Amino acid sequence: MRARAPRRAGRGPAPRRAPARPRPPPPPPGGGAPPPGGGGPPTAAPPALTTPRGRRPVVAALMLGMALAAIDGTIVSTAVPQIVGDLGGFTVFSWLFSGYLLAVTVTLPLYGKLSDTFGRKPVLIAGIILFLIGSVLCAAAWNMAALIAFRIVQGLGGGALQGTVQTIAADLYPLKERPRIQAKLSTVWATSAVAGPVVGGLLAGYADWRWIFLINLPVGAVALWLVVRHLHEPSRPRPAARPRVDWAGALAVFATGTLLLTALVQGGVAWPWLSTPSLGLFGASAVLAALTVVIERRAAEPIIPGWVWRRRTIASVNLALGALGLLMVAPTVFLPTYAQSVLGLGPIAAGFVLSVMTLSWPVTAALSDRVYNRIGFRLTAIIGIGAALLILLAFPLLPYPGEPWHPALLMLLLGAALGLFQLPLIVGVQSTVGWAERGTTTASVLFCRQVGQSIGAALFGAVANGVLAARLLDAPVTGLPDDLDAVARALEDPGTLSAAATDYLRRAVDSAVDHVYIGAAGAAALALLALITLAPRRFPVITETTEAPRKTGAADRQDTSS
Repeated sequence: MRARAPRRAGRGPAPRRAPARPRPPPPPPGGGAPPPGGGGPPTAAPPALTTPRGRRPVVAALMLGMALAAIDGTIVSTAVPQIVGDLGGFTVFSWLFSGYLLAVTVTLPLYGKLSDTFGRKPVLIAGIILFLIGSVLCAAAWNMAALIAFRIVQGLGGGALQGTVQTIAADLYPLKERPRIQAKLSTVWATSAVAGPVVGGLLAGYADWRWIFLINLPVGAVALWLVVRHLHEPSRPRPAARPRVDWAGALAVFATGTLLLTALVQGGVAWPWLSTPSLGLFGASAVLAALTVVIERRAAEPIIPGWVWRRRTIASVNLALGALGLLMVAPTVFLPTYAQSVLGLGPIAAGFVLSVMTLSWPVTAALSDRVYNRIGFRLTAIIGIGAALLILLAFPLLPYPGEPWHPALLMLLLGAALGLFQLPLIVGVQSTVGWAERGTTTASVLFCRQVGQSIGAALFGAVANGVLAARLLDAPVTGLPDDLDAVARALEDPGTLSAAATDYLRRAVDSAVDHVYIGAAGAAALALLALITLAPRRFPVITETTEAPRKTGAADRQDTSS
């Protein structure tokens, strides 16, 4: 017979045992630490965001926010003659683009860290508001100096838009579905590349150039309303201590990036490369870079943590996409000049030769998951950049002067190859970190790509002008222009030149652009080398608690195969 437990003396029910105290959440997989201030990673996504209907308005907000940043450069470029004619300042108008690019680039790491610390929603809202304020100020500019300053304000908002939109897109979708949203964002960039110049030209020609900034207001207002109304972030435990922001590190990163990008953008344009201003800026940026490293090592929560370079996956993707920014300068900057000066096309037709690249890019990006689900992120990206390398090397083999469809076909193939290269790397690296590190990781990747683009513009500009100057030394006639911009302007009106001089200049431009594409192929080789030597064979993809409950069997198998 089983013995009974002794009854408790006295009346009333026996007291219940205290529930077990919940254990604190483990640190995110992949070696990361919990978010600053003692808070853990988010628990689960709100149910409204786990269904296509719940995500739809958020995705619309992300696409509108990305459209603000994507269309900005292309819509402004076509209105430059009207802006200069109204405000003056022809000698400094290039800072309309350089100032914006500089502000976007140097603020990316800060916004990435802030989104990991305080959440994506407040950072995105602040970025949209700041971008719209900059747009209003640009429309009210009274001279070129004011317009440049207000473009920098716009860029401060644009940095938050670019990084945070990409991060939220990865938060919303599980690994298997991320190519879908990334393809939509790529489509936004492709549409902006085609529609921006058309809209900018129409507004500048038939209305007023100030409308190219005012048109941002309704788009931004809708995006802002959708974000405020429909974006609900995962709940997080309240931090035990107030999160600390590394403002000293942020200032050091901003100052270093500003001096370095100014030296790269203005070198060879505003002053010679070996002049005192150029050497002074490079020297000061080197000193500030060393100071930034010291500050970041001592900071409790650095803006650019050391782990973004210590982890092989993130470091290799940073280098590979930095090389992508470098090689993208060849088609985006020099192909229009080639199409107009060598092929004799007008601005619209030259823009079409470039825009075909944006047609194939999102297609292969959307289909890339069918490849990397089978062979992995690294091998898919290697195939993409290997194909891009061969395509870039094929450009100097085009006949002179050739037909417009020759470079257009190469750009169509290049877009397809780069879509297969970039998207697997972005999706892969975002999938190797948890929620608390994804903003910083995404920002570091975009930051490296932007820096690579700035370096490429300076480097390939020097290469093109150097080749052109060497060719013009042996020119059969005298009095020819001596730099790429001047040659391009002279070829816009070839009636002022003899037939021999015109043909010689066209061949000189053709040779200069060929050398630029060879340099771009070298950048593709660097990206290929980074992936082969640094990237792990299998990206350490993690299963996150931020995703809503769903059938995880397929996702777990995906983790092991990528």
